[in-house]
Amino acid sequence: MEAVNTINVSQSLTGQGSQAKMAGNRKRTWPITLVAVAVLLSMVAGVLLHACDRLVSDRASGYLYSDIHHLPFNQVGVVLGTSRYTRDGMPNGHYLRRLEAVAELMKAGKIRYILVSGDNATRYYDEPTRMRADLMAMGVPADRIYRDYAGFRTLDSVVRAHKVFGLEPFTIISQSYQNERAMFIAREQGINAIAYNAHGKFPDSDYSNRIRETLARLLAVLEARLLNTQPRFLGEPIIIGETPPT
Repeated sequence: MEAVNTINVSQSLTGQGSQAKMAGNRKRTWPITLVAVAVLLSMVAGVLLHACDRLVSDRASGYLYSDIHHLPFNQVGVVLGTSRYTRDGMPNGHYLRRLEAVAELMKAGKIRYILVSGDNATRYYDEPTRMRADLMAMGVPADRIYRDYAGFRTLDSVVRAHKVFGLEPFTIISQSYQNERAMFIAREQGINAIAYNAHGKFPDSDYSNRIRETLARLLAVLEARLLNTQPRFLGEPIIIGETPPT
């Protein structure tokens, strides 16, 4: 009897030891599993971001111009808004280059009117009015400048230019990175447009804006292909060249 009891106790201890060993193994494998899942998700995200970036660039190919001599004439240009100053309070070079490009196109006779499209979400922040004042200081006549106060995003600016201001075809004016995204949006929406590249690009060290643009391209693809996103506001039609400038 004692031998039987000894065997039972031994088997019980062995079983408990095995269970404890299995539990210890599971605890050790959890971190490895989590790391593997994180690596897999990172790889999927990287492939998705790269694919969207290439799709936007490919869809815009052939519609962007950097040489003013090769740029076709359109009645109206649409300059995409941005802040006059950077987050550090310094003058924003991209803002200045866009306005210089507008003045250049006006002088060369490549456009007759300009629609300045930007953010005016509050009375304290008014991109279109600021751009209009600076363009006038560069010699662009006031009666050739129209303002779109609801150009909150690139999508709003491009689609509103067509649906509210009745533009087609028209010339989008911004830096090449944003022009590619704007042309992707235009083509996905069936809008006839081209783009003129103002000077300026992200410095190699400007990782924050590079990441922001990559994410913006992902969002542009999702909005065009899955969500069918439309501008926040539309409104009554405005005919540039007939309706008095806004």
